[in-house]
Amino acid sequence: MISIEVLITRVSALDRDDLDRWIGNDWVRPDGNVGHYKFREIDVARVRLIQELRDELQISEVALPIVLSLLDQIYDMRRRMRELGTGLGRTVPEDLREELAAYLSEAGA
Repeated sequence: MISIEVLITRVSALDRDDLDRWIGNDWVRPDGNVGHYKFREIDVARVRLIQELRDELQISEVALPIVLSLLDQIYDMRRRMRELGTGLGRTVPEDLREELAAYLSEAGA
């Protein structure tokens, strides 16, 4: 985990006021509290994502909560799909897995 000072030096062109606003908006959720934040790697990635959405893709801060929410839903769905695949791989007999794989292959064609 890193401090806010280290985060600001690691992420180029990161403005402290922007970061404070993103934390206040709950777009970035570091551990700790004001003045004593600690950021995990996922927080660093989130900050870079917000910067990219805003600066490179020119998404306004009004639209950012919607875009972030949709991205969070996509990431959550992908995580759940991986868990489902793992669960099926561990619990479903081989012949049923092959049948399911064939069905999914046909359905995606």
